[in-house]
Amino acid sequence: MKVFGGTVLFLDRSDINTDEIIPAKYLTENSKEALKPYLLEDLKLPGFDPKKHTAGIGAVVSRANFGCGSSREHAPWVFEVNGINIVIAESFARIFRQNMYNCGMIAAELPAETLEALFREFAGTTTTLSVDTTQGTLTFKAGTQEKIVSFGLKDFEKALVEVGGWVEYAAQHY
Repeated sequence: MKVFGGTVLFLDRSDINTDEIIPAKYLTENSKEALKPYLLEDLKLPGFDPKKHTAGIGAVVSRANFGCGSSREHAPWVFEVNGINIVIAESFARIFRQNMYNCGMIAAELPAETLEALFREFAGTTTTLSVDTTQGTLTFKAGTQEKIVSFGLKDFEKALVEVGGWVEYAAQHY
């Protein structure tokens, strides 16, 4: 099973699309590793520098409709190759969400009020996230501050996460 959690990157915007996650001009690359330097290259947020702010990140927290736009596996792949195996948002574009689980990664949905509290309490700090898939909890920590949030995985999503994705699941079950 992949490692879930680590240092958190807060992206305070809804509708972050797949072209911002990995620009289309890199879709001709033939390996996940080749995508690595281009994570969030076209994302425009005040003060955001993708090279500086994505180094060493293990998790992303954002707003609604994350991963909208073109349906491409490259968007989850570029997170995965950069060590980011969980994205947390209010909602996800359907195909992006399924591609995350197909890759054995987590697309955790939380209510807007919970996300608002996380942004208020933790954005702008060095925050770490621990994920317990068995208990369905996300533990955010920054200094002495800690917040535990529940999240849900459907049985099939949990099975995909536990074995590392769809290919591994199919190899074990078919």
